[in-house]
Amino acid sequence: MTEPEQDKPTGKPESIETEESDELDSLPDTINFTVPAEAEGARLDTFLASQTTITSRSQIRRAIEQGKVSVKDQLVTKPAYEVHTGEQIQLVLPERLPLEARPEAIPLDIIHEDDQIIVVNKPSGMVTHPGAGVKSGTLANALVHHFNEQHLQLPRRGGASRPGIVHRLDVGTSGLIVVAKTDHAHLHLAEQFQSRTIHKIYSALTYGSVKEDRGKIEAAIGRDPNYRVKMAIRPEGIGRYALSFYRVAERFDDFTLLDVEIKTGRTHQIRVHLAHIKHPIVADPTYDAGRANMIKSPKLRAAIARLERPFLHAARLSFTHPASGETVEFSAPLPNDLQTFLNLLRSA
Repeated sequence: MTEPEQDKPTGKPESIETEESDELDSLPDTINFTVPAEAEGARLDTFLASQTTITSRSQIRRAIEQGKVSVKDQLVTKPAYEVHTGEQIQLVLPERLPLEARPEAIPLDIIHEDDQIIVVNKPSGMVTHPGAGVKSGTLANALVHHFNEQHLQLPRRGGASRPGIVHRLDVGTSGLIVVAKTDHAHLHLAEQFQSRTIHKIYSALTYGSVKEDRGKIEAAIGRDPNYRVKMAIRPEGIGRYALSFYRVAERFDDFTLLDVEIKTGRTHQIRVHLAHIKHPIVADPTYDAGRANMIKSPKLRAAIARLERPFLHAARLSFTHPASGETVEFSAPLPNDLQTFLNLLRSA
């Protein structure tokens, strides 16, 4: 599904937001912020924590106290400093200790592989690469083992913790990920993500009847100011621009199956955008606001509880092949848990 509308230009490169964001793998050493009117009078540490998920609030506090934050080119060492509209703030990110993805013999569902790329169908529950609190059992660990078995030199781009990995999926999201097997392929794919010419289409089952057969959701996303584990729709300038398109694939009495194409890759983008239009994803405990309790059928409520993860699957992926220059397309069927629930709806 490709829509004719064009994304809003940002004039600057994308950077990742969290370890499970579907964005480019490039972290800056410093981040610059401009205080919007909505943040007038906020504490410095609170404001910075609301602006980035790259580092934690406690790390931000330490960075301030260690003189790694400047406001209007002047160092500020008090976390309680009150920010004011229009102030320019620079945060020097804390040094990140490199993590290494060690080889683990974890089975991979390989959709396609050649000498430049490998396309994998990631299962729900698998983290994409090592990060805070996760050192093993990730897709990257499985890929390193796979590369070693083929006696391949690991791509340098992406680093030791994520060799060849260009984008990610949330831990609860299943589906397609393309991984570079060479530095050339990594750079080529990264440029396509940068220019947003890679097409990523997800299957998402939502609560309620989506009124329009197709539509666009254009709303900035940032850290929820009240719940740090959540993202939320935020005013532009606080949140980051995000664009999603959707098309109705199938309708049911209390649900709608959508094909969703994202043009940006913000953290939890599809989940937040669909919740924003009052059609949250089924079995998403973070954003569904208890909608399962409104389903009249006890059988369906029990089936939703058994899913144990959002009904969200990266089903189709297309891009320009780094070697041939031709467009390649891949697809992955719904995993058994999602297909079983869909079959239940169709038989109801």
